[in-house]
Order: sequence, then C-alpha cells, then structure tokens
Amino acid sequence: QVQLVESGGGLVQAGGSLRLSCEASGLTFSRYTMGWFRQVPGKDREFVSCIKWNGVSTSAADSVRGRFTISRDNAKNTVYLQMNSLIPEDTVVYYCAAGSDLRVGVRGGDYDYWGQGTQVTVSS
Repeated sequence: QVQLVESGGGLVQAGGSLRLSCEASGLTFSRYTMGWFRQVPGKDREFVSCIKWNGVSTSAADSVRGRFTISRDNAKNTVYLQMNSLIPEDTVVYYCAAGSDLRVGVRGGDYDYWGQGTQVTVSS
C-alpha cells in the first residue's frame, strides 16, 4: 500500500533550522509531484511548497518564500523541506502529499496521498 512517512519535526528556537523528510513507498516516486502543506488545528490546510518529478518547484507566498526550500531525491524516494529562519508562526503540523496529475500544485485537493504529519514547534 502507499505510505508517506514524515520525520524531522520537533522543537527549535526562533531563528533556527529544521529539515523535514518524507519517505514514500508503494508508488513510483519519480512519477509524482510531491508537496508540503501545513495546518493549524481548527484552521484550513495551507500550501507550503511542491516539487515535480523534473525538479521544478513552486513555493507559497511571502510567509515562507526565501526561508523554506523543497528538494527531492528520487533514488531514496524522499522529499525534503529545509526550513531556515524559523519564527513562532511556523509552529504547526506539516504534511507531505503526493499527486500524479500533471497539474498538481498548490491545491491540496488535487493530491492523491497524504502522510500522517509531523509537528514543528518554534519557541521565542
């Protein structure tokens, strides 16, 4: 079966960095767009970044642009989210997603599979 397993979350001080990982199994990883989303409890899911099979990436608006970088390693079936200059507003659960359609991008509803999430907490 398809599984997406996130890791790398945790507690970090403001200004610090974390690298999230998402390892996929049960799918042909190189054929999928991989995305990162985040969700505060009680609020809507928010797009962070995505990367297609060819390495072309798309990032969210000003809240994360320039601080977060997405990358993928097809040999390891893994997508990463490098998060730098973290601020308390980044405290949220981060989710990995996979989508096979060529148009998959910023809309969470277009993705086929989701991970369980990993918690990031940024202290001030």
